[in-house]
Amino acid sequence: MLARCLFAIITLAILAGGAEAQFGDRATAEGSGIAITGDVRDSTIINGMPHDLVVALVAGLSSPDPAVREEALILLRAQVPEGAAVQAEALAAYLRILGEAGVPQDELVARLEQQARLHVEMLERLGALETSDPETARLLGAAREAVANGRLDEAEGLLARVEESELAAARPARILAEQALAAANARLRTAAEARAERGAIARQRFDYLQAAEHFAAAAEIAPSVEDKWALETRRATALYDYGAEQGRTEALLRSIDLLRTVVLPLAPRTERPHDWAVTHNNLGNALATLGWRQSETGRLEEAVAAYRATLEEHTRERVPLAWAATQNNLGNALQILGGRQSGTQRIEEAVAAYRAALEEGIRERVPLDWATTQNNLGAALATLGRRQSGTARLDEAVAVLCAALEERTRDRVPLAWAATQNNLGNALQALGGRQSGTARLEDAVAAYRRALEERTRERVPLDWAATQNNLGNALRRLGEREARPARLEQAIAAFRGASEERTRERVPLEWAATQSDLGSALTALGEREAGTARFEDAIAAFRGALEERTRERVPLDWALTQNDLGVALRLLGEREVGTERLGEAVAAFRAALEERTRDGVPLDWAESFGGQGSALLVIAERTEDVAMAKRAVEQIAAARDVLRDGGHAPRAAYFAELLAAAQALLERLGGG
Repeated sequence: MLARCLFAIITLAILAGGAEAQFGDRATAEGSGIAITGDVRDSTIINGMPHDLVVALVAGLSSPDPAVREEALILLRAQVPEGAAVQAEALAAYLRILGEAGVPQDELVARLEQQARLHVEMLERLGALETSDPETARLLGAAREAVANGRLDEAEGLLARVEESELAAARPARILAEQALAAANARLRTAAEARAERGAIARQRFDYLQAAEHFAAAAEIAPSVEDKWALETRRATALYDYGAEQGRTEALLRSIDLLRTVVLPLAPRTERPHDWAVTHNNLGNALATLGWRQSETGRLEEAVAAYRATLEEHTRERVPLAWAATQNNLGNALQILGGRQSGTQRIEEAVAAYRAALEEGIRERVPLDWATTQNNLGAALATLGRRQSGTARLDEAVAVLCAALEERTRDRVPLAWAATQNNLGNALQALGGRQSGTARLEDAVAAYRRALEERTRERVPLDWAATQNNLGNALRRLGEREARPARLEQAIAAFRGASEERTRERVPLEWAATQSDLGSALTALGEREAGTARFEDAIAAFRGALEERTRERVPLDWALTQNDLGVALRLLGEREVGTERLGEAVAAFRAALEERTRDGVPLDWAESFGGQGSALLVIAERTEDVAMAKRAVEQIAAARDVLRDGGHAPRAAYFAELLAAAQALLERLGGG
């Protein structure tokens, strides 16, 4: 009785607040009613349905109390006008599924919109099925009626009967003469479509593997090459979705193999160029996702080749929106590749691809696709900005990402919104690293924390770990500018949390990145503490990272870790007697400079060149070596000038202070 009263109080409060729920541009609503009409496949089905009402309905319809469930259904029926494309009983079924699946409350409206849209598409497909058999027609009609009223188990059973009936009828038809072949194929097609709809139901339940099995079985039944291609494509997509969303590498590998060995041969370029191009685009997506997770770049190079093959058929003149989408995908693969290579060529190519996609004016037609490309462009510009002097690219990155957030709102696409917040944090952090004060760094921390509100460990573990790692870096930079160690300790905790998901076995390069960043935080904390334990831990972390961050795989990342190892060794050497550790530091900086060239990455070159100079300075002081002291002065001065001219004020100030100490030593040694 208490549960019934509580549900009634909640729903009455929602309705009393004047909440109005309506569906899409072609939907109609009276009062707080819900209606879906017309062709909704390309529109937003649910637009403005009160979040609290959805939450209350999920709770009521999922209640163990039959009376509460009945009250919830009565309320839902009152909201849905007669003749709506999605009836109250169907909405009730999907609301119960969402509740049983444990979908987070802040995703309920978006998920219900997706379920409703797919429901309408399912009804359209079932309504379009044609058969000459009266019993099959009756079963199909009953299945459609069951789907329309939310009786999914009954619908699946009826579709299974259709499949069995049509298969039974098709088998003898295959032995008939040529004139009976068309009839047999029609029955096979109906059976295949029925089995495929079982796959659609499994997909509605987020059971991707079961969906893939249904699509595979449907493809076996389908009589035409075109139908087999479409069904095998749906199978590959189900495997890809499972691998991408759940971090399952084996599912991605299965999807890639299926696209190459089964789907592509079904769509010869000379006969069906459009399907051939679609398959290459899908192959590129799977390869790029897998390549992002792996150490080697081979999969990413294959993804670039697949996208470029797609563009040979999906030209701007023929299919402008598909061309723009593939340009965006190409940019993604190039950006990941560029992040692992020296120079900026691949990143520049990625920026060009994104800008080309945006030329198609897609914001007016597909605003979320436009926002996705804006987000990706912002990330690429931030990567370029970190490698170049000045802050123009970084400022542009911030502006582009903020524009993306105008369409990528939290209410509309929470995980996409979180991804853009993460990228915005990266751009702000890079800007903050070059400016005095901490305002930009504080903004970066705030952006990362916003992202983590949606990027939870339970929902998207690898994305959560990536943002935790980025948050750790922003906290480390703040900690380096503050006297208290609290920020550095928070950074270390963030890195160690990220490492629990970013394991070496799962994502070796991301694991190495976190190890390297952890080493930097330990180094900074070691400067504020007595003893050498933190430095020793940092050195161990850097050397562990270098086992995966090899020069061959990721030359610039390898050079970054070599540089940071040099910093830790120099600081450790300053607290020890002798010059052994300092010599190791000089060697580490020298290794970094093999990739950190002045022409390629001038600011990074200055850090390593000046860092080596600082180690030489300590050795010169201990050995009273005038020539080495002169060399240290020259290197530190060069680093200061490049950083100053490149707009990196904090680091330029650091080397300016170090230069004064170096000049004083040189004068003291009689070399001034």
